Amino acid sequence: IPLFPTFALIAHYIVGTERGTEALRATILFGIWSVIPYLIYLISLYYFTASMKLPLALLSAVACWSASAFVLIKVWAHFYHQ
Repeated sequence: IPLFPTFALIAHYIVGTERGTEALRATILFGIWSVIPYLIYLISLYYFTASMKLPLALLSAVACWSASAFVLIKVWAHFYHQ
């Protein structure tokens, strides 16, 4: 149950009804790519917890997520909004 995409379901319904199918498809595609920063967060946290105290490991993992999310947004904007 915790993995059920409640907020995504609501967002997809709103985008699909208010902005149309193409916007919904773009939103879905971005959602697929947005899993990458979360994966980077989890992998980095897994490794950081072996060598750092938990608060520093969490902060470092969030920094990794932030950097990868920034790159994703820049790449998405470059290729999708041309």
